[in-house]
Amino acid sequence: MTKNKSFLDIISENRFIHILLSILLGFLVGAVFLVIMNLSVSAAYGRLINSVTSLKGFSYVIVYSVPYIVAGLSVAFSFKTGVFNIGAEGQFVVGSMAAVCTGILAGNLPKPVLIPLCFLAAMAAGALWGIIVGVLKTKWGINEVLSMIMFNWIAFYLSNFIAGIPAIKNDGSAEATKNISDNASLLFSKDFIKSAGLAPTANWGFIIAIIATLLVWFIIEKTTLGFELKAVGSNKFAAEYAGINVNRSILTALAISGALAGLAGALQVMGMGKRISIFTSQEGFGFAGIVVALIGCSNPFGVLVAGLFYGALMYGGSKLNLEGVPTQLINVIVGTVVFFIAISVIFENLKRFKSRSNRNAEAAAIKKAEEKEGNKK
Repeated sequence: MTKNKSFLDIISENRFIHILLSILLGFLVGAVFLVIMNLSVSAAYGRLINSVTSLKGFSYVIVYSVPYIVAGLSVAFSFKTGVFNIGAEGQFVVGSMAAVCTGILAGNLPKPVLIPLCFLAAMAAGALWGIIVGVLKTKWGINEVLSMIMFNWIAFYLSNFIAGIPAIKNDGSAEATKNISDNASLLFSKDFIKSAGLAPTANWGFIIAIIATLLVWFIIEKTTLGFELKAVGSNKFAAEYAGINVNRSILTALAISGALAGLAGALQVMGMGKRISIFTSQEGFGFAGIVVALIGCSNPFGVLVAGLFYGALMYGGSKLNLEGVPTQLINVIVGTVVFFIAISVIFENLKRFKSRSNRNAEAAAIKKAEEKEGNKK
């Protein structure tokens, strides 16, 4: 006889439903804040939807989403392999700076050579930033989370230092680097953008993001390397007993994860920014990658969709001030969504507690029945 599942069972077993419910709760909390501020919920959310559903608006969403998708892939890849890459922010920063330096110093190279060279420089810089932390962990046992937080700040100040070097710094009064060469730009032609009615910053980055998604999925699901990395992520002691080199796997995971974060940085500057300003605070693309990975359940295709969703929130949220709504409302919504996703463990613990209670009740009933039967005899 099939037992009907309770709502708690469905929520704890179906990750998609749990994510969807978390998103709905996020918008519900946002609506509550709008009511408290005496603002129209329908006007605010209507503006949010309308701003991202037109052709030009959706092209903006795609442009905004590219760095979030690839940064999300970076974090998701490390999650799958048992490493919490909170250092994606620093890897993003050094990757973007490597791409900018390459796009400036080698700007005379032809486009088919310079663009891949910028990508390779960014990925190498991000991978190196990840490997350093991996060596500290595997050789000296230094906690990777603490190391990554420190390396995020090192990347921050290193980027500001490089941006001030005369060969890299803007010739004018702007506190920023020079613009990268047009040969390093990923932008569509102006004629195509104008004729298609797209965002002025429409570029090839989304195609790169799709290719990166397919590659990450293939590595994780279809290769021996992916199997080994997932084995280490599931149980490193069992993996080591099975003959897998755990330290090498950790270094490989951090290198690939760092390379993806570096690529995200390159896509941002080559597709939109074209230069890097001297930072006054961390921009947060790498940290946003953690949010995207959580919403996408660390599944590459889920991350692709989650990155588009996050990009839509960021672009649509920038238009909320037209309705008199603070743009910070989007941060409230995103924070609420992440909160409810992060507490999924509560549903799982409640389910386990309920199952344990049921088993105890059944055992008590059986014991009572046996005692009753014994008394009769």
